[in-house]
Amino acid sequence: MSSGKKFKIVFNAPVVLGFSAICCIALLLSRLTLGVSDKLIFSVYRSSLADILTYFRFIGHIFGHANLEHLVGNLTMILVLGPMLEEKYGSKDLIFVIVATAIVTGLVNFIFFSNVALMGASGVVFAFILLSSMTGFRSREIPMTFIIVAVVYLGGQIYDGLFVKDNVSQLTHIVGGLVGSILGYIGADK
Repeated sequence: MSSGKKFKIVFNAPVVLGFSAICCIALLLSRLTLGVSDKLIFSVYRSSLADILTYFRFIGHIFGHANLEHLVGNLTMILVLGPMLEEKYGSKDLIFVIVATAIVTGLVNFIFFSNVALMGASGVVFAFILLSSMTGFRSREIPMTFIIVAVVYLGGQIYDGLFVKDNVSQLTHIVGGLVGSILGYIGADK
């Protein structure tokens, strides 16, 4: 027995879906240009401040990914957490979180790591993780979930940064998490 009700697809989180689409396009452009687009726009590294693209890269690096596995790993978390955050905080505030995270992580890499090109949305992922754990934050109350998430994720990144040698920028994860925590605290009244 069918009730006659039809399902429809809803464009529920335009910022999250748009962000995800840009990341997919960036990976496609990377493949089509053999990585030239990554160097021009989708990674941040120490370069001349006279180069106008340097400033685009402070944000553009969050859209670039090294490969499909890197992209899928980041987008999975963004697509899980992002819609809830966009519903709670609104599209404009979520754009602010994404851009703030991009600029802060881009600047940290630019200033402190002269020989490292940074790309990927993992700073945004960590900002979303800690921001989502702050959704229950109220005046003079700290959610236990926030404490556990902070210890597990940030503690894990600190450990990995000290003891694991890989091509992952744990500092970007930590900085992204701090941006999400600070913005979550500031926006706690929403």
